[in-house]
Amino acid sequence: MEHGFARIAVGIPRVTVADCEKNLIEIKTLVDRAEAASVDVLVFPELAITGSTCGDLLFQSTLLQAAERALEELIAYTAGKRPLVAVGLPVMLDAKIWTVAAVVSNGQLLGVVSTESEHPYSLDIILANENVPFGPTSNFSCQNFPALTIGIDSKNPDGLYPMVILSLGADPEQIGKAEVRRNMVTHRSARWPAIYAYAGAGMGESTTDMVFSGHGLIAENGRLLLETERFRQDSHLSYCDVDLDLLQRERLKKPINPNWPPYNYTSHSGGIPFDLPPVSRTLERAIPTNPHLPDDGSIDTHCREIFEIQTAALTQRFRASGVERLIVGVSGGLDSTLALLVAANVFDRLGRDKGDILAVTMPGFGTTSATHTNAVSLMTHLGVTWREISIEDACLRHFAAIGHDPEVHDATYAYAQARERTQILLDLANQVNGLVLGPGNLSELALGFTTYGGDHLSMYAINCGDPKTLVREMVGWLARSGHYGPDLVNTLQDIQKAPISPELLPPDESGETKQRTEELIGPYALHDFFLYYVVRYGFTPAKIVYLAEHAFVGQFDRAAIIKWLEVFYRRFFASQFKRSCLPDGPQMGPVSLSPRGGWSMPSDAAASMWLRELEALASAT
Repeated sequence: MEHGFARIAVGIPRVTVADCEKNLIEIKTLVDRAEAASVDVLVFPELAITGSTCGDLLFQSTLLQAAERALEELIAYTAGKRPLVAVGLPVMLDAKIWTVAAVVSNGQLLGVVSTESEHPYSLDIILANENVPFGPTSNFSCQNFPALTIGIDSKNPDGLYPMVILSLGADPEQIGKAEVRRNMVTHRSARWPAIYAYAGAGMGESTTDMVFSGHGLIAENGRLLLETERFRQDSHLSYCDVDLDLLQRERLKKPINPNWPPYNYTSHSGGIPFDLPPVSRTLERAIPTNPHLPDDGSIDTHCREIFEIQTAALTQRFRASGVERLIVGVSGGLDSTLALLVAANVFDRLGRDKGDILAVTMPGFGTTSATHTNAVSLMTHLGVTWREISIEDACLRHFAAIGHDPEVHDATYAYAQARERTQILLDLANQVNGLVLGPGNLSELALGFTTYGGDHLSMYAINCGDPKTLVREMVGWLARSGHYGPDLVNTLQDIQKAPISPELLPPDESGETKQRTEELIGPYALHDFFLYYVVRYGFTPAKIVYLAEHAFVGQFDRAAIIKWLEVFYRRFFASQFKRSCLPDGPQMGPVSLSPRGGWSMPSDAAASMWLRELEALASAT
């Protein structure tokens, strides 16, 4: 339960149809495995105690009585064991056989939930010698882990608002059914949002007319976390750790029902209480190093969609603005490369001559031959109109005017170059009736690594929704996309591999830049990770460090993670004034820093509480 994680398991027993004693043995075995794995919640398939294909045998008193005896034995067996168990069996009530989920915890039957939508009411019944609530929408609330609230999917779950929804299934397998099931599970987890855990009846069920595969699935907020192997012959348990803290914060942003009372998990009114003892366990969950990117191998599809969004956004802005040309400053780096490629794609889609794109390279005191060569190659092979305008003389005259010694390579020396470049682009836009594209990315906006009044300004910020790590992926995808000839592909590959630098200070004796951004402010891999969890979910520094340790094991140790997270918080809070006056630009993913709805924050906010928490973590290391 550390940092809001709970361990959820699906148990798929090998069933013997209508033999409750044998089925109980398999169920107990899986309960033992769940206990050994410190599982919090374990869900079994529908009618797991009897088998779901009993048919009219469910009307036999012998079978019904055996099922109740098996449940009674299972209740006693869970005494002293950790997992809350939801298991399916038939129950006779009001001259009807109901398919129910019995919810058991630590030797106690907490309640019985009908999984049939026709059941309209709640009441108390006696089952397994216990008087327990019975109804369609009972919830179960963990007293010492308030975020853990559990409900049973009753095939009509619109009234459910628990964090964890358990689905006891018996869905026969057919061609295409598995994909339908995946979509159902992920959709329902995203809809509320919640954890949705599905356990499907498996091998051993009767194959008279149907086949059951034992499909188990767990999804969290629309993301599939776990899927079991289908058609296994043995009983098997699968589990993963789910993030209830993440769900709580997601629900704060998009409430399920505005008429429903606030989520007060410390109150158990309407919820049947149970306890889970504290536990220490390793995290059983994959934490991707880059949460801005898909982790399912669909990176090319992801990049293609982003490129289409950027193209559509710029097409609309170009048409609406009434200008005749696009203006792009090209440095030979990642950001300006992506901006120019989007501009070229817009003109291709509009059937316009790319000669109406004015690309400008503006070498300064820190420009290296490698980036200059790549900039010229990029502009030449794309077929745009391009110019080279050195900023050195203009900057030297400016230094003389303000009384700055050009041998002093300080902030004035560096940022004057960025502002001079922006002035050139804006003046050219006036000269040719054009629109200046800003190449700045989401990571630079978060860290304030952008010159106020320099590259901070543009007429449309085409990359403002892309974190730096994504920009690098985009350039790599464009290189392998097949859209460009081999010479341009080679240039794009060089740009993708080059170290990140603003190149505002003179290069060293060998002509290499002395200004490497990630040596100054930290690795973008970490900063983009921090950005996602700080802005998207508002996690505490302690939780972000915990997640980063799991994601970057073998790459960054705890001390490095804390060090660079401190840098992130300091820069993030200090740089809000730059984000408060951003130009327009398209949002790409769930993280946006636009002051027009993406991120609202006062420029005078203090980072002290976050930094104190990090100091405490560092001292405890």
